[in-house]
Amino acid sequence: MKYLRTATCSERGARKSNEDALAWGHGRNGYYAVLADGAGGHQRGAEAAALAVDCINRLLGDDAVAFSATNLSQTVHLANSALLHRQDARNPDARMHCTVVALWVEPALELGLWTHVGDSRLYRLRQGQVDVVTADDSVVQRMLQAGLITEEQSRNHPQKNQLVAALGMEGSIEPHTVARPVEVLAGDVFLLCTDGWWEAFDTAALQQSLARAIDPDQWLADMRQHVLARRKPRQDNFSAIAVWIGDPAKTACPDDDDTMPKANGAARPLT
Repeated sequence: MKYLRTATCSERGARKSNEDALAWGHGRNGYYAVLADGAGGHQRGAEAAALAVDCINRLLGDDAVAFSATNLSQTVHLANSALLHRQDARNPDARMHCTVVALWVEPALELGLWTHVGDSRLYRLRQGQVDVVTADDSVVQRMLQAGLITEEQSRNHPQKNQLVAALGMEGSIEPHTVARPVEVLAGDVFLLCTDGWWEAFDTAALQQSLARAIDPDQWLADMRQHVLARRKPRQDNFSAIAVWIGDPAKTACPDDDDTMPKANGAARPLT
């Protein structure tokens, strides 16, 4: 049986303010969740994240926006344009930018789409297996993909927070959107989260936390305690959205499918 449940958590950590933003909702053409992690001088990171989330939230909730990979990519392009329009050209130090990750599930809960820019992530947990279905737009991720460093070395690399793409940066961006809708199975669990959240977890910790939870709220509460237990002196803002399709304890057998993000072509108008 398929039904959708969600939960959210967003905390300041050890920082002076919370520059993460998130939203979830639904429209005629599906259910969605979107999360952003902001950065910028004079607290403009919070402005960037809120602006991007508000834009995508409004578009995906619009009944006129059909469920498609093209339209999902276009929402990210429009959010990026909104940030660029609000930049302060007179003060380069006050530029703002943010990461973004979004999940969109069509009304029958049969198919899903996702997209991202930056290093906020989307995880899918299915039958106890954990897949990171996004690939960070970061210097360290590129080094890892090139075989220059190991997974273990990437965890504490001095450049681990250096992004190569984000909304609001100069130049063009290309959202990493799945090429076509991906099958969603009863029991699938999705986790959208910022780097302040995911850096606290390896695959085993995510699996164990999910196994202890009876619903999305309990799962996020359990993971939140795990983040806080690390007592990291400079703990970043940490935020997450959990999306459960049915009961993960009763997972259907998975089929092979295209779950890795692929860049779409040039942006086209919403249809």
